[in-house]
Amino acid sequence: MDVLYGLHPVEEALKSGARQIDHISVARERRDPKVERLVETARVAKVRVTMEPRVQLDKHAKTDMHQGVVAFLKERKFLALEDLLEAPVGASGHRFLLALDGVEDPHNLGALLRSADGAGIDGVVLPERRSAPLTGTVAKSSAGASEHVRIAKVVNLARALETMKQRHVWIVGLDERGTPDYTDFDFRQDTCLVLGSEGSGLHELIKRNCDHLLRIPMAGSVNSLNVSVAGAVVMYEAMRQRRGPQVTAVASKPEKPRKGLGS
Repeated sequence: MDVLYGLHPVEEALKSGARQIDHISVARERRDPKVERLVETARVAKVRVTMEPRVQLDKHAKTDMHQGVVAFLKERKFLALEDLLEAPVGASGHRFLLALDGVEDPHNLGALLRSADGAGIDGVVLPERRSAPLTGTVAKSSAGASEHVRIAKVVNLARALETMKQRHVWIVGLDERGTPDYTDFDFRQDTCLVLGSEGSGLHELIKRNCDHLLRIPMAGSVNSLNVSVAGAVVMYEAMRQRRGPQVTAVASKPEKPRKGLGS
């Protein structure tokens, strides 16, 4: 049974209804309106609530950062790639998917799922191997967004990207030596953004499967961003473009020379 901990993640799991919750344990020592509201929400949803000592919740969650709330979930059923490709298209008229190639840090995965939910991503594609599992740490890092994002798992990510190409989805990877800049790419078309691992980035085979490799220009001393930050930057640029014409700033300061990633 999967364990989900933290007030907000458990609350989001109850709201989404995407995961079947077996029961919720609440620390006997915690008494406040937020917990009382969660307990009432659980009872309305007909989810059993038990009271346990906080030390017992520490053991369930394998951390003391559970805020006095731990939910026990039945195994998550992931979608297939076809489920994402055949789902109704959103208001923009174009699909926007996110594929992760080797993101193994649960905090990065959680942060990416939170940004994906906020940016209106239609679905996330994860490989069965070389990916952080969807643990309670991921759910906590995503502030509960992992319970709302549609996630498909695939055996072979390169083959999944080829399948998307056959369905007229543009595959764009993020790479420090890529070109053009991410702001110069037109996201107003069916697109899958591919992000690589925290250390080595995209694998060579995955790079070869990309139609375009985009970069984030850097003006400082470092030449890269954390994968979760970089992903958020590009996802929100795509959302900005898909919302339609934007008002151009009346005036701006002279642009400083920009240093490209990998230069």
